[in-house]
Amino acid sequence: MTDRQATTTWTGDLPSGSGETSLDTSELTTFAVSWPARAEESGGKTSPEELIAAAHSSCYCMQLSGLLGRAGTPPEKIRATATVSFGPKSGGGYEIKGIALAVRATVPGASPDDFRKIAEDAKETCPVSAALAGTTITLDAALE
Repeated sequence: MTDRQATTTWTGDLPSGSGETSLDTSELTTFAVSWPARAEESGGKTSPEELIAAAHSSCYCMQLSGLLGRAGTPPEKIRATATVSFGPKSGGGYEIKGIALAVRATVPGASPDDFRKIAEDAKETCPVSAALAGTTITLDAALE
């Protein structure tokens, strides 16, 4: 088992405050976060939804690569984009409305139908997809 850690330090109230999120395990970087960056334009800052999108797209690529390899058609290249939609919910507050995964891949020897089936299986079995099971996740998958 492995554990990964990130830390956010927030200063101030929600509308005018801001924070910094650090990737503690890898020590790669620190991201600036704020409510306007989350609910309006990013303005060079990130949001929880963008970080979820990064986690989902990278996890999905790994899962798809593994499944394609097990099927005897290892990929040359996979490009997955996760778009996390965030907005107001009925009755007040905010919610993640859904996640749209789009994947394009170069997979020698894979038929379009086989690829789409494996891509859908990867969406269902990706650990991040499983962690986000309460969210609607769609998939647009095609070979390049």
